[in-house]
Amino acid sequence: MENVVYELGDSLYINATNRCTNACAFCVRNYEENIYGDLWLDSEPSPEYILNELKKYDLSKYKSIVFCGYGEPTYRLDVIEAVAKFAHSNGLTTRINTNGHGDKINDGKAAKVLVDNIDIIGISLNEVNAQAYDELCHSIYGKDGFDIMIAFAKKCVELGGNVIFSIVDVVGEEKINKAKQIAQDIGAKLRVRQLI
Repeated sequence: MENVVYELGDSLYINATNRCTNACAFCVRNYEENIYGDLWLDSEPSPEYILNELKKYDLSKYKSIVFCGYGEPTYRLDVIEAVAKFAHSNGLTTRINTNGHGDKINDGKAAKVLVDNIDIIGISLNEVNAQAYDELCHSIYGKDGFDIMIAFAKKCVELGGNVIFSIVDVVGEEKINKAKQIAQDIGAKLRVRQLI
């Protein structure tokens, strides 16, 4: 099974599922060739398989393990728990890139799992209101997808998680300011990133 673990910078990335609640217009999975290579999985790897793959690497070369691939990583809470424990036992930090629908996917269980296991909970804000979010991200939850994501972020913050929203710089200053306000209102941080 290829591309379950991949390298980027000083991190190892975990690609554990193709499943996602969004079909974002900008997603790299929409393109045959992207900077990450082909990450499409024929089947979902077990936590044991991923741990065995990680043991093939010289972990002293890396700073963190990041849960980020073609799909929404919170579909695989079993992987997150097992791999995060392994990462921390080897002196690595953990980060997740999520769309914030984890609690909806997992009957309210994901926020606690993330807060207990993940050092940085990165949530893709993408837009600053429900209408714009739905038009860009095409969530299976429709316009509710935005509020589900905000509620999830708020719950993670309340449980003590280190939550960082992200939004791309091309949205413009007005939306960036609105995003800053959304983050501030729930006690999260905001990262404005360059569009890749």
